[in-house]
Amino acid sequence: MAETVYALCAITSMVCGWLLWRGYIRSGTRMLFWACLCFVGLAVNNVLLFVDLILLPRIDLFWWRTVPALIAVSLLIYGLIWESE
Repeated sequence: MAETVYALCAITSMVCGWLLWRGYIRSGTRMLFWACLCFVGLAVNNVLLFVDLILLPRIDLFWWRTVPALIAVSLLIYGLIWESE
């Protein structure tokens, strides 16, 4: 069951990133760009989570999957601050 949840989270993040990118291309709203980058980073995080816990359970990839999430959220915070000016 956990495998399904991890895979669905990764797929959902990828779809959200794609939809945000499509919205950014159509409207040019920069906040959509930052949100897109965030969701792409979260998708990378979810894929690495799946690899870490399901495919390679003996290898600890904690830092490899935490760094993309940190970068993703940092990009979103940067975008929120940048666009508020």
